[in-house]
Amino acid sequence: MATTEETNAGRITTLVAGDALAFLIFATIGRGNHGQATGLAALPEVVITAAPFAIGWFIVAPFVGAFRRKLVTQPRTMATRTALAWALSWPIGLGLRWLFKGYPPPPSFAIVTLIANLLILLVWRWPFALINSARKR
Repeated sequence: MATTEETNAGRITTLVAGDALAFLIFATIGRGNHGQATGLAALPEVVITAAPFAIGWFIVAPFVGAFRRKLVTQPRTMATRTALAWALSWPIGLGLRWLFKGYPPPPSFAIVTLIANLLILLVWRWPFALINSARKR
């Protein structure tokens, strides 16, 4: 039987991996929409595209509680905490992108990034909590 520490580490690992994948999916979709390479050979470029937003997320999300144990079985709380964490992470990601690229992102990009990344994060985090909630019963 797994200890609480093992279970907690597994939960955090799953959340981190899923979140990282969410940012890679966003970057892949965005690059594809702009006619840029998105295949396995372009993985380094996809990672670079996703990096500012993932970095912003992983800096802010733990402090906002997006990885707390209680969220794993509470879909509504998971969605709310995810939205809050992304709203606070988003400007950091935009600032890092500006720093990486050397010019500010256009407002349309900023808005699309806000909405699309939030939706992608929610599309995986909410069902994750829902499934764990059903297992708990």
